[in-house]
Amino acid sequence: MEWFQDVCDALYKSLIVKDRYLFILEGLKNSLILAFLAVIIGIAIGTLVAIIKVTAVNNKKLKPLGFLCNVYIGIIRGTPVYVQLLIMYFCIFASARIDAMYVGALTFGINSGAYVAEIIRAGIMSIDKGQMEAGRSLGLSYPTVMKSIIMPQAVKNILPALGNEFIVLIKETAIVGTVTVYDLTKTAERISSATYDMLTPLLIVAAIYLVLVLGLTKLLNIFERRLARSDRG
Repeated sequence: MEWFQDVCDALYKSLIVKDRYLFILEGLKNSLILAFLAVIIGIAIGTLVAIIKVTAVNNKKLKPLGFLCNVYIGIIRGTPVYVQLLIMYFCIFASARIDAMYVGALTFGINSGAYVAEIIRAGIMSIDKGQMEAGRSLGLSYPTVMKSIIMPQAVKNILPALGNEFIVLIKETAIVGTVTVYDLTKTAERISSATYDMLTPLLIVAAIYLVLVLGLTKLLNIFERRLARSDRG
């Protein structure tokens, strides 16, 4: 039972001694706030870009905007999010008095927006074109048809992929500690510097991320089943 005693001692030093569990809670709070803000920004940007790209296909006036959207998606998806974070923090906002938390949220939101845009665009394109034509023939405007007919159906199709993107986003935020944000991963470094034990704090943080991901996955599955029941009803 020595190994069990060693594990208990390591957990005691990492969590209980000097109330170090409070560091974990603070880092968790910051990570969740960062992820929430990034998700909101990602959805807003992704939805806008997706609608512009879909609309630009049959609208010559929007062709330039469609081209810019393709450039944005290509650059964001073609470069590592870590590099984007460093550029945003040390270059673009280097002289601005903006909290690193918000710089990180903006960076991850912009990064996520490129992926969300392609997910939403694919969902919109999966809806039969006849539904748009039917809505327009009834005298509904293009925005009304898109909002009331196309998008509700597209959301059901893209929900699994969108959920996976948000789960990936939560895990990606673990690198934000490199720009001085005191997130969940950063707490492991702080605790290990005091206990000289790197493994235990990292395992604790990994377990917390695992619980978060499994919890979100379960919620998404429940939501998908409810949508499926509403379709059958």
